[in-house]
Amino acid sequence: SNLQRQILHHAADVGKSKLDSARETLAGINPEVEIETYPVAFTSANAREIAEPYDLIIDGTDNFQTRYLSNDLAVLTGKPNLYGSIFRFEGQVSVFAPKLGGPCYRCLFPEPPEPGMVPSCAEGGVLGVLPGIVGCLQANEAIKLILGLGESLAGRLVHFDALAFRFREFKLRPDPQCPVCGDSPTVTELIDYDAFCGLSRGEAQSDESAMNAPILPEIDVHELKQRLESDAPFLLLDVREPNEHDLCRLPDAVLIPLGELADRLHELDPDTDIVIHCKAGGRSAKALELLIERGYQKVCHVKGGINAWSREVDPKVPLY
Repeated sequence: SNLQRQILHHAADVGKSKLDSARETLAGINPEVEIETYPVAFTSANAREIAEPYDLIIDGTDNFQTRYLSNDLAVLTGKPNLYGSIFRFEGQVSVFAPKLGGPCYRCLFPEPPEPGMVPSCAEGGVLGVLPGIVGCLQANEAIKLILGLGESLAGRLVHFDALAFRFREFKLRPDPQCPVCGDSPTVTELIDYDAFCGLSRGEAQSDESAMNAPILPEIDVHELKQRLESDAPFLLLDVREPNEHDLCRLPDAVLIPLGELADRLHELDPDTDIVIHCKAGGRSAKALELLIERGYQKVCHVKGGINAWSREVDPKVPLY
């Protein structure tokens, strides 16, 4: 859950919609504030209509498809995009606004990473106070932009390291080759961002593509338990992040995070049976595809990951 870092919600709100809970808390602080809620997914089909009455887009998202949608919408409608992101002990804030002389998000990251290559907040963890710190920085920029005060963060990115308590500023420049705000843009309308971010090959996969997708060798957690209890040698490979491994682990698992796997294949013996696991099965499937591409044949992954192990085999293992 991310509720431990969301101060708009309280124990008494359990069972309520987050939209309703947030609106009630904000109204309790200041009933004069006008609050509009939208109980729908923010997609390319409704983004223009939702954003039309507003002068500023504030990006507080936690997934790439909405982040790219927010950026493209801001560029196409000429609105500033106030960006904030957090991960573990670090946060970033910037204003992406080509009309103010700065770049857009796609100038820095033209394309999203492959699905599963970047851990989510749930997988990588977030220091509880960090969203408040980054959120206050975003609120400060929002007030400045709306009132036309001071110098905005357009063309600059502020990075905050909570462990070192250090702020760093980076200068950003527009990319003339940017597909959205460059000299010859190729993105002139909002697109299918699930497909753009690779979800058409995963969560948003069509029935036809699912039928044609390669079948990856997998075992369930009960089969893994049998293997662990047998004398047959095999390597159990954990491709989660180190902090996840510290939180909970399976017996004798060897940790190689997915992002490091391609550079550390020399540590894996192709002649050894390898069983791969992660949190829920997504990253282990990506790791399995990589090993198969590199010629490994005695490999499989654990369906459902360590969370399935916690639910079905050992409830003492934390479910996160």
